[in-house]
Parts: sequence; structure tokens; C-alpha cells
Amino acid sequence: MKVLLPRALAPLVALVVLGCSRSETATPPKEDPAATTAGVSPPPPRARAPVGDGESWNVDRIDWQPYEAGLALAKRENKPICLVFYTTWCPHCKNFSKIFDDARVTEQARSFVMIRLDADKDSDIAKRFAPDGGYIPRTFFLAADGTPDFDIHTPRDKYTYFYDERNPASLLGGMTEALRKLRK
Repeated sequence: MKVLLPRALAPLVALVVLGCSRSETATPPKEDPAATTAGVSPPPPRARAPVGDGESWNVDRIDWQPYEAGLALAKRENKPICLVFYTTWCPHCKNFSKIFDDARVTEQARSFVMIRLDADKDSDIAKRFAPDGGYIPRTFFLAADGTPDFDIHTPRDKYTYFYDERNPASLLGGMTEALRKLRK
């Protein structure tokens, strides 16, 4: 049996049938004609870090960046960096991802370049950020030039970069200290 669909539904059906993600089918941003005629090119589109199953990370309100793009953005905008290591299989990471849904954390995140890295996929980078072990999730704060400040951490003796996965106050404390020390 042949089914005829209205032309407007064809792209939606193609997405469902093919299983494409939004990022694979998104149309590229259009250039601003006023910017190009004035001799100024529009800013480059920002890369987005992926989200795994059961994770939130508040991707609609926080501009998560991949590592290299985030370092470049931090230098360009002279902003400190909040760097989070996670894995998709870790239940603590899934819990921690929801901390970023808190309105206070979302607001503070605007003062940082936010970078998320899967510790399994980016293991070389993760090893560089393991002063007290390779546990996850781990959160670090870096200066705009990418230099980590390992003195900014939780007030515990072990797992010092493991911020409370259920209470945003812990991460907010780290963010406040990082802004005080790293913002220029």
C-alpha cells in the first residue's frame, strides 16, 4: 500500500525513518548581509558538545564547548573555564548533569566558557587533569589562557574535584571562588 503524505511532513518522516539527529539535519547559519557588506564577517558558529542518555547538562541554556573550541573561545572572550570530565555510563555523572539545570548555576555559567569532556573518549586530556586520581565526575577551573588552578576544589581530603552531585551549592561555591581568582 502506498501512503501519500503532505509535502510539509516529508522532512519529519525522513528524520524518523532515517534516525537522524537534529545536528545532522540542521541548516547552516545564514550570513548577515549587513556584516559582509560592511567588511566584517559574522562570528564563526560555535561547536556543541554532545549529550548522552539520561544526562541533562542543560544544553539548551548552557553553551557547552568541546575542548579545543572552548580554549580558543576563552582566550578570545577573556573568560575563565569550567571544565567537567564525565562518562556516559557513570550514575554520578548523570546526577551531576542535572545540577546544571539549577537557575543559579545556569546564571553563573554565563561568566565561564563551559567545557564538558567524556573521560573515556578524551582520555589523554583526562590524564592531564587527574592530580588526585581519575574518578568521575571531576570539575576544574582554568584561567582564560587554559592554565588550571588546582587550588580551587571542594573542602574534602579525597576526591577534591568531585562536587556534590545533588546540591548545586557545592559547585556554586567553586564557581564563585574561580570568578574571584581567575576573572581579570
